[in-house]
Amino acid sequence: MPTLTVQNLPGATLDVPAGATLLAALQAAGHDWMHACGAKGRCTTCRLQILAGGEHLTPLTASELRYRAAGRLLPHERLTCQAQLPEGQVTGKVPRATMLPHVQYAG
Repeated sequence: MPTLTVQNLPGATLDVPAGATLLAALQAAGHDWMHACGAKGRCTTCRLQILAGGEHLTPLTASELRYRAAGRLLPHERLTCQAQLPEGQVTGKVPRATMLPHVQYAG
């Protein structure tokens, strides 16, 4: 099964079910994750910095392309509410700007 590891979120190595977004997999595993627009691709608060395995993610969505063009989503970032992981492994980290104050992050 495809696997997502979030390096700076303790205990965040999880399986990503077929058809699930990264955000849905994180929430199903019990992780609290910023998503101000309700996971509709209308903001960038759920972004994940991709460190490895980005080629395994589904292609950028229209929302992600729009934010990329506007400079609000960097080339090494994806929206967890949009990206899916059909196969392989992805490693990423929570950007400092979207860390939740009540969550203990590593490093």
